[in-house]
Amino acid sequence: MTAVSALSLAAWLWLLLARGFFWRTDVRLPSREDPDVWPSVCVVVPARDEAAVLPRSLPSLLAQDYPGRAEVFLIDDGSADGTGELACELARRHEGLPLTVASPGEPPAGWTGKLWAVRHGVDLARAREPEYLLLTDADIAHAPDSLRRLVAAARTGGFDVVSQMARLRVESVWERLVVPAFVYFFAQLYPFRWIGAKGGTAAAAGGCVLLRAEAAERARIPDAIRHAVIDDVALARAVKGDGGRIWLGLADRVDSVRPYPRLHDLWRMVSRSAYAQLRHNPLVLAGTVAGLALVYLVPPASVVVGAATGSAAAAVLGAASWLVMAGTYVPMLRYYRQGLWLAPLLPFTAFLYLLMTVDSAVQHYRGRGAAWKGRTYTRPGAVPEEG
Repeated sequence: MTAVSALSLAAWLWLLLARGFFWRTDVRLPSREDPDVWPSVCVVVPARDEAAVLPRSLPSLLAQDYPGRAEVFLIDDGSADGTGELACELARRHEGLPLTVASPGEPPAGWTGKLWAVRHGVDLARAREPEYLLLTDADIAHAPDSLRRLVAAARTGGFDVVSQMARLRVESVWERLVVPAFVYFFAQLYPFRWIGAKGGTAAAAGGCVLLRAEAAERARIPDAIRHAVIDDVALARAVKGDGGRIWLGLADRVDSVRPYPRLHDLWRMVSRSAYAQLRHNPLVLAGTVAGLALVYLVPPASVVVGAATGSAAAAVLGAASWLVMAGTYVPMLRYYRQGLWLAPLLPFTAFLYLLMTVDSAVQHYRGRGAAWKGRTYTRPGAVPEEG
């Protein structure tokens, strides 16, 4: 137990110092200058059964204070709850950017529903010859200056992709326990500081992606990633693989309004794509489970076992690892304005994520794959960068 505890502590020291300072939350929109001429932008919103959240999100897009030409395309992906009709009604009630509502019909084989909707929206937008495309989810609410700030950051930094990780809703007990950890684990996988580096990690957050239209056409977005369940990361890889520059950071004024009040809701959110993240590889799954156990479960186990058996070395090493773990989680809890008492509970949350990942693999082998809103993608396929 002492040897395993020492290995866990070594892993945490490496994560603390050598993983791009993933635990810091100060990566925000880079410095920017307003351009002399504001480029045209088309906003593409894929939406499937989003009537519950649309009244809080769509008006925020229509109300964008953008000095250049901009318009919104909401693509109704076969909704059964009146999403398209509600969008038209909201546009009539709220003055602002022009809105076009369209439906592409059912996706053909080889396409996920969201990306088929995105393709239809991008095709409509290209007729307007925009310089930028804003791909944003139907549950994302934007502050009035969001589009202006995104475009200014992209122009100033010369980025082909500027993406913000929207601040997710944290209100229920389960949301408080699971949601900040979701973003923490994402940053651990894709350290934000590495994403902008040449040849470094590629990732984006699908809720808010400003994409230069020329870069999208050059990287064949979305056709090149039509199979991808984790479409945001696939998009970033495709653009960066074609020589594009990307930036990703945490949002200050871009928020998700989708509620996940129950553990079941959060479980579905994570498990539908967790095994796809592991490329449907059982060996990678086994390594991931072992890694999660070593990094997150060994520290509290060492403290308990060490105290029970009188092994001071195991208990001290486990406590040190647990302390480092909790310390790296504190900035994310502060970002989400949550109590620091949640920090020592990270091992429990990590155990939940471990179970969600295993469940994702089980559902895949049962033929249920990535099930979401009435569609199941049993084998989403690999994007070229994952091949």
